[in-house]
Amino acid sequence: MFTDIGTLELLTLVIMAIVIFGPDKLPKLIQDTMGFIRKIRSFADSAKEDIRSELGPEFQDFEFEDLHPKTFVRKQLMGGNEDPLGLKEIRDSLDIKSVLDDKPSPSVSGRSGSVSMEKTATAEAVAGAGAPLVTGERPPFDPDAT
Repeated sequence: MFTDIGTLELLTLVIMAIVIFGPDKLPKLIQDTMGFIRKIRSFADSAKEDIRSELGPEFQDFEFEDLHPKTFVRKQLMGGNEDPLGLKEIRDSLDIKSVLDDKPSPSVSGRSGSVSMEKTATAEAVAGAGAPLVTGERPPFDPDAT
């Protein structure tokens, strides 16, 4: 909720609080606010414990965070921590750092994920446009075709 507040905004709020409430009332205001937050947290914790005790022993491991829509969908559709769709393998095979550093990515399932950027086609190979390519040879590049 407050994660998008920058340093300048926070400094502005502190200066405004000092100007509005004064330096003598500000510590008491902060202390009262923190006491209020502690009471709200203790009230929420006791309510959670009451709900857990009323649900019974079969729901002792129940977590209220599981009711968050994103967590609920992930747990119900994706099977919790499992990866039934195989997305982990895809995520692991995509190495953005190696792409940005111009390093070859690791091979997946025995296939090489890198492409050689060296010029292997000679002028004779380009002239013979109908000739099949040798294994590992790059096709000729035509700058006018792009």
